[in-house]
Amino acid sequence: MVLSSLAVLLALSAAASVLAEPLRFVDCGSKDGNIQEVNVSPCPTQPCQLVKGTSYSINVTFASKIESQGSKAKVYGEMLRVDIPFPIPEPDGCKSGIQCPIQKGHSYSYLNKLPVKSEYPSIKLIVKWELVDDQDQLLFCWKIPVQITS
Repeated sequence: MVLSSLAVLLALSAAASVLAEPLRFVDCGSKDGNIQEVNVSPCPTQPCQLVKGTSYSINVTFASKIESQGSKAKVYGEMLRVDIPFPIPEPDGCKSGIQCPIQKGHSYSYLNKLPVKSEYPSIKLIVKWELVDDQDQLLFCWKIPVQITS
């Protein structure tokens, strides 16, 4: 009985890790926070293959170094070192899993969606995701390579 329970638990944890494998990311200047983990789901391998017409789940675990009443997300597609704004459905961090006001020393799970519109071109680029505090300082900033495909 214990062996079969252990086998089921191992199978479930293996399946969960395939769905939400922490990504290798580049911290691009997090000043007021410390990123602990970034997950994009589904993204089993890097660069992430983002299929047009699909939406991806974003989960960032970070610890705040400051207090802030609110936060706002800014997302960009970076090509040739130029940041092109990438619209997301909910830019307000307080409506994206973070309980506000943000407190110094606390850890938070930021949750959002990244919709990939059908009209986007099929290209390789860098996704840059920022979350800024009340003073427009970076709670976190991370980058990952992606490829948009049909």
